[in-house]
Amino acid sequence: MIDTPEKLTQYAALLGDPSAKSAILVSMGTCGIAAGTTPVLESLRAALDTRGLNNTIHLVEVGCMGLCHSEPTIEVFNADTGKRQIFGNVTPEQATAVLDAFAGEAKGLDTITRGWYFPEEEDNTDGAPQARIALRNTGRINPEKIGEYIARKGYQALAKAVTQMTPESVVQEIMASGLRGRGGGGFPTGVKWSFAAREKSAEKYVICNADEGDPGAFMDRAVLEGDPHSVLEAMAIAGYAIGAGNGVIYIRAEYPLAIKRLQLAIDQAQHEGLLGKNIFGSGFSFDIELKFGAGAFVCGEETALIHSIEGMRGEPTFKPPFPAVEGLWKKPTIVNNVETFANVAAIVRMGAEWFTRLGTEKSPGTKVFALAGKVKKVGLVEVPMGTPLRDIIFGIGKGIREDKEFKAVQTGGPSGGCIKADKLDTPIDYDSLIALGSMMGSGGMIVMDEDDCMVNVARFFLEFTLDESCGKCTPCRIGNKRLFEMLTEITQGKGTPETLDKLASLAQTIKDTALCGLGQTSPNPVLSTMAQFADEYRAHIVDKRCPAGVCSRLITYTITDACVGCTLCARNCPVGCIAGERKQKHVIDQSKCIRCGVCYDTCKFHAIEKN
Repeated sequence: MIDTPEKLTQYAALLGDPSAKSAILVSMGTCGIAAGTTPVLESLRAALDTRGLNNTIHLVEVGCMGLCHSEPTIEVFNADTGKRQIFGNVTPEQATAVLDAFAGEAKGLDTITRGWYFPEEEDNTDGAPQARIALRNTGRINPEKIGEYIARKGYQALAKAVTQMTPESVVQEIMASGLRGRGGGGFPTGVKWSFAAREKSAEKYVICNADEGDPGAFMDRAVLEGDPHSVLEAMAIAGYAIGAGNGVIYIRAEYPLAIKRLQLAIDQAQHEGLLGKNIFGSGFSFDIELKFGAGAFVCGEETALIHSIEGMRGEPTFKPPFPAVEGLWKKPTIVNNVETFANVAAIVRMGAEWFTRLGTEKSPGTKVFALAGKVKKVGLVEVPMGTPLRDIIFGIGKGIREDKEFKAVQTGGPSGGCIKADKLDTPIDYDSLIALGSMMGSGGMIVMDEDDCMVNVARFFLEFTLDESCGKCTPCRIGNKRLFEMLTEITQGKGTPETLDKLASLAQTIKDTALCGLGQTSPNPVLSTMAQFADEYRAHIVDKRCPAGVCSRLITYTITDACVGCTLCARNCPVGCIAGERKQKHVIDQSKCIRCGVCYDTCKFHAIEKN
């Protein structure tokens, strides 16, 4: 039982400095496990046993390292030399080579360059392309062992808050840091806490929004799987700051590993006295429970989330009153997302001034992004606010796959917008992205290349929002359906210039009149692509052509003189629209062709053109 700050310090000293132990860190997040890290772990364990190195080299199962492009990933740390090496695409057969790395003789291993991942400590990030605050422990500790978190200064911020600070001073520290909500809205966290703190109520709540639903987003999952105690500690600090005794983590049921590790972390923290009654002998008590969501995207909106926890339909309501005044069970409630909480303990422990040295004046600190799409190095990155998009996509991400031409990047998920090449030097912060018709969102960053059709991209995101709409308000329920129908007409070559006018007018109306953030931001992909890629919309409408060759109704397949009459295309055509004698040029009957592209994909002589 850790019931005083002194005992916490003693326990951390007893555990020792984690950086003083030689170790092999094995990425055991969801992505790593899916890529086959478990057999690698077993092979490493067997190799250590065979060589009698179990007591010399520690095998640590860590969360996501952010190197999704190279899973299975491991990191080798030699305490004697202080050298770290990260290896990707590791196979079970390479276990012996991994152990040889301690002697500097690793052969046949794929070494990950330091240009992607810098394992700096949270207080030593100057000069690194990434600055890890929210992800400071993710991929560095075993998330299922509370001792490893404590050894890396875990729960020291909570001890400091409840024994050395008043609730008011905690709120002021968060306000001074300038921390803004990392869930998408960017509202100042300290201001939100101050609203709830000044409410007079015997019962208040702290909610962690872990309902991560953006396509291509996995930031929150990585934190919960790799460093769950950072969220628990931050929620307890928030509870102390506003006068709440209960916390709820609302997490989608599709995250089984995160749920398992969170529940284990809660049990461990309660066992050690770091959650529950009279924390650190301060008289402050705080408990946390998990509530599971069914994967409804709209429940990422705080009022819809609260209704879901209460057992009602996950639908938003008008504000005010805001949850900070009247939230869960009509009691004052603060709702912050996972990444926001992941910053809190570091801020309280290190101080607001330390936090503000990174980022920009209006957007201090760092931001975690899930870099996905057509980029070479897909993964999880954390960079200082104000970092240009170019530095992330072409620096950390190493550019576009197959060296194709960059076309756009979608930030903010379905609620964001597309940004084209001439805006790549835009610094990433809340205000700059909004000025471009996009938004920060929770941190999804999907990169597109020359083969992507921007009209179809807008249609894809709108279809997702349409499916996820709760249907409560007419602008979102009916308006988005009409937008989707018009986009479908355009991709099928049925659009007219009047369609564009209606599209822009309706999109703006929905933006101005929808009930919640989901509906208000749903037209963003449409409006941003219309503004940034007007030529593609015109090509679809005027020329009845899809420049990227994606919209099947606007594609024509023709067989050229390069055809040798092998009959492969005719034999594979699902509708039998290709005719011709063997060793003679074949012909496609355009009236029967369904534009499926099977002939184009199967022709070995490149004798079929796609126009």
